[in-house]
Amino acid sequence: MAGTRHNREPKANKVAISMYIDVSEVKQSARIVAAALKCPIVQPEEYAVKVAVMGAGSWGTTLAKVFADAGCDVRLWARRSEVAAEINQQHTNNRYLSGIVLPEALRATDNPAQALEDSDIVVLGVPSQTLRDNLSEWAAAIPQTAILVSLAKGIEKDTFERMSQVIAEVAGTPDTQIAVLSGPNLAREIAEEQPAATVIACTDEANAQKVQAALSAPYFRPYTNTDVIGCEIGGACKNVIALACGMAAGRGLGENTVATVITRGLAEITRLGTAMGADPRTFAGLAGLGDLVATCSSPLSRNRTFGARLGEGKTLEDAKAATNGQVAEGVISSMSISRLAEIHEVDMPITRAVYGVCHMGASVHDMVAALMGRTKKSE
Repeated sequence: MAGTRHNREPKANKVAISMYIDVSEVKQSARIVAAALKCPIVQPEEYAVKVAVMGAGSWGTTLAKVFADAGCDVRLWARRSEVAAEINQQHTNNRYLSGIVLPEALRATDNPAQALEDSDIVVLGVPSQTLRDNLSEWAAAIPQTAILVSLAKGIEKDTFERMSQVIAEVAGTPDTQIAVLSGPNLAREIAEEQPAATVIACTDEANAQKVQAALSAPYFRPYTNTDVIGCEIGGACKNVIALACGMAAGRGLGENTVATVITRGLAEITRLGTAMGADPRTFAGLAGLGDLVATCSSPLSRNRTFGARLGEGKTLEDAKAATNGQVAEGVISSMSISRLAEIHEVDMPITRAVYGVCHMGASVHDMVAALMGRTKKSE
């Protein structure tokens, strides 16, 4: 009966042989059959995602650590050969991330092409104002199928372009392969494996999920978003607001003042973002409010610390000298974002005030007086 034939269990060896070997050949050669039966089934090794992190500063090194802890094959590019040697030999980067022990599997190099070779994900961890020049040097070595992830939170000062726009222009990478990472991510805390979350934004949800999977560690939780514009504007603008909070703290003003700056700062960031095509909901999330609160409140924030020195009465050059010659991103971004606000006809009074202090010679006292003396309005 047909039912009886279908219910009878087939012989396992016969099925296995017929899957891989032509039955007629089996009948002709008993030796082939014997060899087939003895042949072990080799399971393929699990593929480790290959990640190149370009930039061994505090944030680049921290992200390289997270990728390695998540099981990726990570190569970290360091501009200085001595930094690369220290990472490889001592598993530390004391110049930028003192006291943190890095995974032994994390390898560093001062050769960009070596870091980029066969990478699935390329993380761009250089400052916003040097991204164009660096990427021009690296573009030819970047695999065409790689997803490029920007860590820089800034607006290019001469073109007023977002970082994803710079990447597309210089590397010729399609938008679907460009992602940005943004959120309340203070490098030191994450390097110490304190729980944190971030946002991976890419217009291609599937590619955002690939980066999300590669970057998920027990202490680090990435979320995805398709609003690249919102995440970039939130990340760039919060540096300017953090400068303002630092200035207020440096003058000895209290938490009411700082909370007011954060809240009204979020309002003007949201206005600019939506005018540029962002989803307003993004600014209520990790890449908006979350990033803003962390950067404006923590002494680990470079922008807040830089602003505090200005609030104490130091000049821009004095504040720069106190931070190893580095200018906080928000100083340059205040100029670019003020210009974007003009282009899009958006009112950004805090950003304009910070620009006045950083570039027009205004004092922090003048800034506070100007903001408090504005025309009264509804919230």
